[in-house]
Amino acid sequence: MTQIFVLLKLGDQKYKSKTLCKSANPQWREQFDFHYFPDRKDMLDIEIWGKDNKKHEELLEMCKVDITALPTKQTHILEVPMEKHLGSLLMLIAVTPCSGVAIFDLRACPLGDPNERKQISQRYCIKNSLQDMKDIGFLQVKVLKAVDLLAADFSGKSDPFCVLELGNDRLETHTVYKNLNPEWNTVFTFPVKDIHDILEVTVFDEDGDKPPDFLGKVAIPLLSIRNGQQCSYSLKNKDLELASKGVIYLELEVLFNPVKASIRTFKPREKPFVGDNRKFSKKILSRNIDRVKKITMAIWNTIQFLRSCFLWESTLRSMVAFVVFVVTVWHIELYMVPLALLLLFAYNCSLITTGKVSSAQDTQASKVTLIIRKTFGLLFQESEKKGLIERIHMVQDIVITVQNILEEIASFGERIKNTLNWTVPFLSVLACLVLTAATIILYFIPLRYIVLIWGINKFTKKLRNPYSIDNNELLDFLSRVPSDVQKVQHAELKPYSNSSSLRKKWSAL
Repeated sequence: MTQIFVLLKLGDQKYKSKTLCKSANPQWREQFDFHYFPDRKDMLDIEIWGKDNKKHEELLEMCKVDITALPTKQTHILEVPMEKHLGSLLMLIAVTPCSGVAIFDLRACPLGDPNERKQISQRYCIKNSLQDMKDIGFLQVKVLKAVDLLAADFSGKSDPFCVLELGNDRLETHTVYKNLNPEWNTVFTFPVKDIHDILEVTVFDEDGDKPPDFLGKVAIPLLSIRNGQQCSYSLKNKDLELASKGVIYLELEVLFNPVKASIRTFKPREKPFVGDNRKFSKKILSRNIDRVKKITMAIWNTIQFLRSCFLWESTLRSMVAFVVFVVTVWHIELYMVPLALLLLFAYNCSLITTGKVSSAQDTQASKVTLIIRKTFGLLFQESEKKGLIERIHMVQDIVITVQNILEEIASFGERIKNTLNWTVPFLSVLACLVLTAATIILYFIPLRYIVLIWGINKFTKKLRNPYSIDNNELLDFLSRVPSDVQKVQHAELKPYSNSSSLRKKWSAL
């Protein structure tokens, strides 16, 4: 069956849509944000590609849109005709001014000027919470210096420069030649579109006409920034798994509107530019199996505990469970469900404040994960006999699919756990506010009215806004919560510390 997707290009910026089964009237309903600069006069190139089961891709249609001809600060509904065959592509394009992405000298940083700092702070104060909802906040990054970098040249030196990435915004410093302890003293500013974005700072070695050599990298969640403090970050490897050589010194400051940031949390995340497809990794597959095993065992242990209550294996436990069941069923009201979740948040918060949090370890492996391990173990044994590359090439699609499914299952369960465990306090507080509101609404408003309002909204949504983009607010919220793997990747290493502590964290996943 042929599948189709759309590729959008504006200069060197590229986005790829989701893949749909080929039909006469496909609907993607996706949103993409480009950085558009009027002085460059770039055309928006749109290509529709087809892909068959053999992964063979073919260009089916193409068209162009002249952005310069569109007035700013308004949304345009365009029906763009195809160039090869009959048909058209219906698009909504809004051209809005973009500000905040810039490079400054250390002596001229925006937040260093009291008047400019006051203006920026006022822009994100609470009273302006309902103005320009896409302008969440402002990030300033001072890239000061790095010390003890890896020597990438034969001379024992490097030509280092930094690349800073926040979402799809990308800026870089100048190159300091022949130096392992460079000083950049450069200030970068970024508009914050999502307070849950991660600032990635990567140090490269310039290598003439060749691609630059990787020296180290750090990933810093915006919500973990200590405003105005000069911080040292130990560099990590490309996968952010192990420590690399060198330390980078940064001074970060982020200003944002909490109301706008909270509303943005329940909307889809901005999609990254087109990147490389995920590849198979035996290490990642094994790690995902272990992560799913932990979630499976937690569910299995809960089921076994409930089963033991019915079997009266412990008289006291079964008697208590019986009394709790009768009392709960007799008195339960719908508003008590979010209230119970609030109590769970409060309990976990008390454990964190008292320092009684402990990580439980599994004592046995579930049958499902054992079957998966045995299956892939046989696969790799046959691969060694028949040739690893040949065997993986034959089954790579199935293996990658299984790997990604395990990743999604594990991440989903870990994000729920990390929400309850206050891993990101901002998100946990936001969840408590939503649950509190839900408790109050369910207590005062009859359920039939709530269901009626929900149904009317669902049925009339397309009538009120035919071009609305469907989304699930709960899944959008959970997408902001880091999984256990991301927690380790974003963890800050102490300067000059070895990688043993990080290895311990990874081995626990």
